[in-house]
Parts: sequence; structure tokens; C-alpha cells
Amino acid sequence: MKHLYLTKWVVLLVSLFSLTSCESELDKVSPTVVNVAATAPATIAPYDEDFETGYKGSYAAASVPFANGSWSFQEALTGNTSSDVKSGLQSARIRDLGLIGMEFDLPDGAKSFAFSYAKYGKDKNSQLEVYYSTDGGSSWQQAGSTVTVSSFSLQQLSIPLNVTGPVRFQIRKVGGGSNRVNVDNVSVEANPVVVAPAFAEDFEGGSKGSYASGSVSLASGSWLLNEALIGTLDSDRKVGTKSVRIRDLGSLAMEFDLGDAQAVQISHAVYGTDGASTWELQASTNGGASWTKVGNTVTSSSITLETISFDVAFTSPVRFRVVKLSGAGNRINIDNFIVNGSGGSGSGSGSGGSGGTGGTGGGTSSGLGAVHLTMGNPTNAVIDLNAVNNYLLEKEEYVMSYSRDRGSANWVSWHLDEAWLGSTPRQDDFRADITLPAGWYQVGSTDYTGSGFDRGHMCPSADRTLSVDDNSNTFLMTNMIPQAPNNNRLGWASLESYCRSMLTGGYEIYIISGVYGVGGTGSNGYATTIAGGMVTVPSNTWKVILIIPDGDDDVNRVTTNTRVIAIDMPNDQNVSSDWRTYRTSVDMIEAKTGYDFFSLVADNVENVIEASVDNL
Repeated sequence: MKHLYLTKWVVLLVSLFSLTSCESELDKVSPTVVNVAATAPATIAPYDEDFETGYKGSYAAASVPFANGSWSFQEALTGNTSSDVKSGLQSARIRDLGLIGMEFDLPDGAKSFAFSYAKYGKDKNSQLEVYYSTDGGSSWQQAGSTVTVSSFSLQQLSIPLNVTGPVRFQIRKVGGGSNRVNVDNVSVEANPVVVAPAFAEDFEGGSKGSYASGSVSLASGSWLLNEALIGTLDSDRKVGTKSVRIRDLGSLAMEFDLGDAQAVQISHAVYGTDGASTWELQASTNGGASWTKVGNTVTSSSITLETISFDVAFTSPVRFRVVKLSGAGNRINIDNFIVNGSGGSGSGSGSGGSGGTGGTGGGTSSGLGAVHLTMGNPTNAVIDLNAVNNYLLEKEEYVMSYSRDRGSANWVSWHLDEAWLGSTPRQDDFRADITLPAGWYQVGSTDYTGSGFDRGHMCPSADRTLSVDDNSNTFLMTNMIPQAPNNNRLGWASLESYCRSMLTGGYEIYIISGVYGVGGTGSNGYATTIAGGMVTVPSNTWKVILIIPDGDDDVNRVTTNTRVIAIDMPNDQNVSSDWRTYRTSVDMIEAKTGYDFFSLVADNVENVIEASVDNL
């Protein structure tokens, strides 16, 4: 199998466009030109309030304006005496059953809420609770557990959340009678919604070195390039390693239909130091038999990529093309072709087959990681927001079924041959996966900290060393499970090394790795969840490994003599470094998980290889 080129949709996500109301006539739609660099949103800073800028000297209920918004103080004031515990000149002081609360909404939700607290003066213990509202204060929900205030020095509490959209907070004193507490340094980490494009093509996955008319197979489907090629030179303007270069009166056209389209975004620039050229976007609703201009004519004159957005309104199958209109002898680059729609999987009516995945509807594979599902999709995972515990999440390097409620993958599947290996060092850039559907909790790099469990890779870092991007993408937290350190570092690690050692013997391998059950024992003892209940600790980790000689037409080369290794390890600290101790049959793992492995292999072959237990 050839190694697939990397996509760059992480870059594309920062340049997404807003959908606005669409006019009914195509020729009335005007494009908006935006400089690519200017479209990258700045990281949303946390909301911080230190209660330094406002003043309230009595406990009577009142609104207090602070630098970052007004707060309601009930049985509360701003304390600045020597008995008030504070990190600056003053803090909030609450007595009886008082509270302090925001009188405004934070627009971008909350990933966490943190604050500092202490007992006032020599008062006795009190209790605090945090509440949040997503309806402007009409109703409130408790965040986290009740906190006992027992220290005379400031203590900090951080409560993990997954709230999207407008939200406001209150801190309520719920116990301790007339004893007083100080509250300071409120901080809210934003939780903005990230919307992935319904269809995206970055032109990284294909090659065409001449301007002669011809079709190019890309990750999204087949595209016809006329007087155009895939440019890789320094003078080609691109995000990544490739973009399309069009000369004279050439064109770039989809040879497949999308289910619908509401907006189109394209990045463009002149090639090298060429002069300006004009081009237009055209659409076809009859399989490419005829084309209609979309929006206004565009002029490319910049030597840096600019992004242009077109609002459209197609609710039935449609395909698009870019047609260069002027500037004979001048060339332009086209990159990052994105289409957003309400549904979106390609209809396959064109010669190029399917054309991408839907943003909100159902779907199977987008083609991005299709090689990793060569032997089948064990749970028929789909790209469907309703499939919250069997959501198909595809990367260039691996594919998985993700469970929102477990906060981890059910399984991860990947292909391994020598084409995936190189000299790239381990990146160690653990981070949240922003491609999860909006509103789902994104497990963070520190969510495993102090839990006694490793951030255990499903697809190993050492299996993806051809490039920095390859290796970096194995450190997305969706590729991690809470793994007992000895499980991860002994038996699991030795099995990973063994698989890589097989490659030098002329083999390629299909590996599926996953978890089942609840509750494991790490270095801190037994636990069923970590990260404040957001991540489930599995009772067992497993792997199913199919090994075949290098070659093509992989499914049809699997025979009853094909070696298959199935491993089922307890997720605890007693795991041996000898992975052979945990060999079982694929049938047994199917019985434990309910999954169906190697479903695309012929049944008579599948039945044999899944029943056997490896003994080599």
C-alpha cells in the first residue's frame, strides 16, 4: 500500500466562513474576498475577574460594576481589610446564604470554571457551590460538588465543564451560618464551537505534472484538470506541499456531485510573479452537462493566498468548477476548496464517484483514511451526530469509532507498512481533538494528570514516523485511553515493537486496537473514571492483528493460512511484558465486544482465521 499524503484541515478550520442568507438568483451573489492570514481567529482568552476595580461597602443586595462586567452581590461586599484573604487589594466577601453572580453572559461557553476561596478572618468553616445558567439566569444548574471552605489561605478550585453557547455563573454560600468567606480570581476557559467543513479538498493526495487535460484522483474524488496541474514548486502558492496551478484559459472541475451546497470557499493567488488573471466559479446541477456562473468574476493579483467565499443555495446534487477567463501566459494557484451544506455526501453520479462527507447527516468513510478500513468497519461506525457512541472519526494516519460518553475510542484501526516509517522523532504534543462534533467534550492534554493512568496510544507514535504531521497526529487525545502504566509500558509496548519488527520481513499489517469494560487499576489504585467523570477507564485493552506479505488487492490475498494475532490484556498493574501470555481468538474478542472484525474478507476465510489462536 502506498502512504497517503497528509491533509491540512487543521489549517483550514481556522479560515472557515460564515453562512449568510442566500439570494435566489445565482448572478446576484457577490463573493467576499478575505486575506487568509486575516481570517485566522485569535485564541479566545479566558474570562478573568479579580474584583479589584469595583467597590461595595455593605452587604445589602446591589449590582457592582467591575472591569469585566457587572456582578450581583447579595449578602456580599468587596473586602479590603487585613482580615480579608485576597491576592491583590480586595476580594469578594460573602456571609449567611449570600451569593455573587454574573449579570451578563459569556458568549463562547465554558470548558472550565476556576476560583480561589478562603475563610475570612478567624471565622469557622463554610460551604460554597457553583451554579451556571444557559438561559440568561432564568434557571440554574450546579457545576461540580459542594466545596468546604476550611483554610485561612486562598485555595484554588477548577471545575471541568463542557458548556457551549452563552453562559453565566454564580458562587453561592450554602452553609456555615454567619461565618464569612472570601472569593477571588474567577477564571472561565472558553469552549467555542468549531464547525468542520462538510466537504474539503486540499489537493495533497494526487499528482499531475503536465498541463494536458486529465483526471486526478484525490481524497474527495476525481477532478478534471484542463490546462492545469498539481503544483509543488516554491513559486506555487499553497498551504502544505501542493495546490492546483492553472494557465491560459484552463479549468479545475469536480467529476462528482455533492448532495447539496450552501457556501463555497476557495483560496487563490498568482503563481510566482505572474500578472493578474480573472476567473469564475461555475456550478452544474445536471452532472456536468451544462454550467452556470456563481457570483462575480474574481481577479487574482496577490502573490499570497487570499480566500474568497460564495453564498449559494443548492439543495439537490451539484458540482463545481473554476474556469480561468483571462491572463493568457499568466498562471494562478487554487487551494483549499471547501463546501458547506446541510447534508453533503456525494451522490456518485459523476465519473469520479462519491464526493465527500456530510457535516450533519450520516455517512461512512470520506476517503481520508479509507486504507485503514480495508478489512472492514468493525461496528459500522458512521459520520452522524446521532451516533454519539459509534462516531466515525477519520485521520490520514488512522480511523476510529469514537464514544462521546466514554471520552475515548471504542477502537482504532490502522494500516502499517514500511512506507509509514521514517526518522521523525516523537513529538509529544498531546492535545485536544478539535474535530470532534460541536458540543462534545474535548479531552485535554492534562485530563489524565494525577490519575495514575498513562495517556496510552491506540495507534502508536512509533508506527507513524514518516513526517512530523504523521507523528503529531498520534498525540491527539482521541487516540488515547487511560492505560495502567504496566499495561502500556510492558505488554502493550512489546507487542507494538514486535509488529514493527515484522515489516522488515516483507509484511504489511492491519491492526485494530480497542477497549471494553469499566474499571482498571493504575498506579494510584482502582478507578472507573478520570477527568471528573468525563473519561471512562476500561477494564481491558485488546488488539486484533492481521499480517500479510507485501502486495496489492489486500482483501483477496487473505487466506485461511493468514496469520492473525488477537490479544486481550487486563488494564491493571500486573500485566507481564510477554504479550504472548494474553493471546486469544478473534472470536473471543468479538464475543466480549460485540464487534465484527474482517467483515470484508470472504466468510469461509474469516471463519477460520477468527477461530484460531496464534501459537508462533
